[in-house]
Amino acid sequence: MSHTQSHTLHIIGGGMAGSEAAWQAANAGARVILHEMRPEVGTFAHRTGSLAEMVCSNSFRSDDDEQNAVGLLHWEMRAAGSLIMEMADAHRLPAGGALAVDRDPFAEAVTARLHAHPNITVVPGEITALPEDGATIIATGPLTSGALAEAIAAETGQDSLAFFDAIAPIVYAETIDMSVAWEQSRYDKGDTLEEQRAYINCPMTREQYEAFIDALIAAEKTEFKPGETAAYFDGCLPIEVMAERGRETLRHGPMKPVGLTNPHQPDVKPWAVVQLRRDNALGTLYNIVGFQTKMKYGAQTDVFRMIPGLQDASFARLGGIHRNTFINSPTLLDAQMRLRSRPHIRFAGQITGVEGYVESAAMGLLAGRLAAAELQGHTLPQVPQVTAMGALIHHITGGAEAKTFQPMNVNFGLFPPVEGLKAGRRGRKDRYKAYTDRAKAAWSDWLGRPAAAAE
Repeated sequence: MSHTQSHTLHIIGGGMAGSEAAWQAANAGARVILHEMRPEVGTFAHRTGSLAEMVCSNSFRSDDDEQNAVGLLHWEMRAAGSLIMEMADAHRLPAGGALAVDRDPFAEAVTARLHAHPNITVVPGEITALPEDGATIIATGPLTSGALAEAIAAETGQDSLAFFDAIAPIVYAETIDMSVAWEQSRYDKGDTLEEQRAYINCPMTREQYEAFIDALIAAEKTEFKPGETAAYFDGCLPIEVMAERGRETLRHGPMKPVGLTNPHQPDVKPWAVVQLRRDNALGTLYNIVGFQTKMKYGAQTDVFRMIPGLQDASFARLGGIHRNTFINSPTLLDAQMRLRSRPHIRFAGQITGVEGYVESAAMGLLAGRLAAAELQGHTLPQVPQVTAMGALIHHITGGAEAKTFQPMNVNFGLFPPVEGLKAGRRGRKDRYKAYTDRAKAAWSDWLGRPAAAAE
């Protein structure tokens, strides 16, 4: 990897973070070389060579920018000219109040836009060592190749932190029994009838639920390799791990029956409900919401066909489990997302310890802008912590406790409190609106502020 041009930024990894970083830096005037090892070197989780491929869910979660922190992050990214958000909006699927996308056309569109940008060169091939010099962003994500992960560990002098992440199965829509299941978004959320029917719901009686829990617990699971321990991210627990934590856990989590009425039996309240969300624009594929799993394939088909409405289900993809790695960012990175021991290297995306597509892309957005400004002899002002972007970058670069650092989704708990607001559930709506109003003003101000000359 050559760094002969001083205004060239090398980005390693073409996922959400790397793609967004490349777009932002290139639009700021930097020459970008984007290195992506796929399709020359694949991973067990990726299916294509497209940039920004969505591996797990097809959802960017809530799009509510007044009452939800991730929705606010969507707003901030759109205001900053995010490629990821632009393409997500262009390939949006009905999902109630969530932003779900048609994953393959989305990734193909991101790839095409990056290849067409005059300041971006996409270079295939694996990078196995840390660069000795030259501006670099490492955005290799949780599936960083073994050689590069070893190089990072050797440089930082620490063992890489790791947790295990699981993928939810995808079902062919035509094999769902709609005489049992029905279409409805929770609380009928959505502005259109299509959005209000964006989910397919499968009801369970108490007896069916109890039998399902028993089967989950008893099912044969994927074994870990010697020396590996399971340190799951709580936001992406395998469903059988949730079941093992308590028989009611699922009924108060992904299988909660609230906000739903079964039109086949409107007077009967389901004990639990399994939801499936559309996974492509054609509506031929649905993923089982919250059903990440480490069960073996044979067990998965047996257990999931116990769900009413899925008794004859055919699966386009079964669930799986993989190891995700991330660095101890509060110890290793400075406020500009630079590696303290090698300041010419920045990290971005999920490898920094943020969790989720949107959060990963957001950290790529910031890293790209920070790197481009530095190449041009400027320093961007610190991102206000009252914004969703600022809350995240502050968390990973010093706000979190290094000893207990774990991957984190954006949430209002990362924001400084707004003075004078009532605490408690009754005041939550006003409090969240105050957070988002304050954040939007601060983010708009930050975007409009000029960069200072670098010292």
